[in-house]
Amino acid sequence: MKKRTTIVTLIFTAVFAAAWPCLDADAGTAATESITLSEALRLTREHNPKALQASEEVNAADAKVTQARSGFFPQISAKASYLYLNPLSEIDFSGSMLRFAPNNNYNAKLTAEMIFFDFGRTSSTVDLAKSGKATAVIRHDMTVRDLSLSTVRAFYSVMFLQEAVKVQNKEIAALQQNLDNMGKRLREGIATRFDLLTTQVRLAAAGNRKIDFQNQLDNQEISLRRLCGLKAGAPLKLAGSFDITAADRDVTSLAASAVQIRPEIILAREEVRSASYKKSLAAKEAFPKIIGSASYGTTNGYMPDIEQMRANVSVGIGLQVPLFTGFKISAAASEAMAMMHAAEQQRIDTEELVQAEISQSVNSLRTSREKIGTTSLQISQADLADRHARIRYQNGLATTLDLLDAEAALAEAELAHLQARYEYVLNTYELRRAAGDLLSQ
Repeated sequence: MKKRTTIVTLIFTAVFAAAWPCLDADAGTAATESITLSEALRLTREHNPKALQASEEVNAADAKVTQARSGFFPQISAKASYLYLNPLSEIDFSGSMLRFAPNNNYNAKLTAEMIFFDFGRTSSTVDLAKSGKATAVIRHDMTVRDLSLSTVRAFYSVMFLQEAVKVQNKEIAALQQNLDNMGKRLREGIATRFDLLTTQVRLAAAGNRKIDFQNQLDNQEISLRRLCGLKAGAPLKLAGSFDITAADRDVTSLAASAVQIRPEIILAREEVRSASYKKSLAAKEAFPKIIGSASYGTTNGYMPDIEQMRANVSVGIGLQVPLFTGFKISAAASEAMAMMHAAEQQRIDTEELVQAEISQSVNSLRTSREKIGTTSLQISQADLADRHARIRYQNGLATTLDLLDAEAALAEAELAHLQARYEYVLNTYELRRAAGDLLSQ
């Protein structure tokens, strides 16, 4: 028996040891796996607190619809009470005292009440709650969309700054090489102290620019981790590209489409509808209600044995008519009317704002596309000028300042081209947002 147990233990240990590296490998892969933009957007939707808050608000609005529908069903309640009375009403009847109520009064009752007719007041309440749910759904979509756009900005900002740091490292490496050569030339008496100092100043300036880019990169990585719900300090290995192409779209067609699908406009229309429901509900508050009730219970106090508990039943119907409510109903109607007018103006303003945003986004996208072409030519020219300046410098036909200027111009052109591509990507997503795209992918 002991031998069998030992064999089983060894087999289990061997299997677990074989599986352990795989588990570690899977964990390592998950930790170092590249994050695409789609994955970052998914993480934002599933883990960002604001997105989760918006989802819970939709659930709360759905529960409010159920609460409003409760008016269509009977309201059943149970009640039990005890009451001690002293003194009691008594009468002398043939030499004995006759009491009409006991000292200890017990009462237990099950009651059901239901509104039979309220001139559509309950229906209007349900419609208002449904409008509130629709509003919560739209706000949820808007929240997720805005978070997605922030994720897109942070994602591409990290990529841009990573590339900018690489450009600065390239410039620093070239300047460091020039500084080393300058030191040799100075010792050989070919260069001057001024040439060496000029190179050192250029190197220090390039180092400062790298520090600035690195600081911005660190901050953007913090923002991206927060948006995606990643732990602080978690490694960020992004997989993406600036090489995207946006199809040319006409401003008029985009605006016409956005008026139908843009969440802000849909929300403004829903606000108008909600205000109309409030106005209808306020008007119906002046109408009467017909309420039926029925109860069954047990109590004492009945003659001839006032201490005995006896069952009792009551059924009735009542009419409630509001005669004076301290001007509450008229004030509510005025409030609802004003809110409906305000919501209509909000709708008009939102439509105008959407059209302006689309025009601005199209212009920005067109400008960034043109910048990509011009900066690409600048890189070609700067690269050629840098190679010529280096050859001339090596042959003694150019000064140190000429070489440094050429290298700085090349780095500047590369950064400008990178900036143009980065802006083109962001403007593409800004146009998608302006056109009503929820940026789910």
